[in-house]
Amino acid sequence: MLKRPTLLWLLAPYVLYLATLPLTDRVHPTVLGLPFLFFWLLLATLLTPVAVYLAWRGDKRRGRV
Repeated sequence: MLKRPTLLWLLAPYVLYLATLPLTDRVHPTVLGLPFLFFWLLLATLLTPVAVYLAWRGDKRRGRV
């Protein structure tokens, strides 16, 4: 099926930013004093390097780098 399934980690930022945006478009509730949408985008920004690292590590393990 997929020759490089670890590259699916690169879809995580897309899903976090765009696909869930209509679901998180709320001002209330607040999380840690932030509007929920702002908190969600901040969380997605912090998780993006983690997803890129996981994709890189999985690709490196397969000898692609």
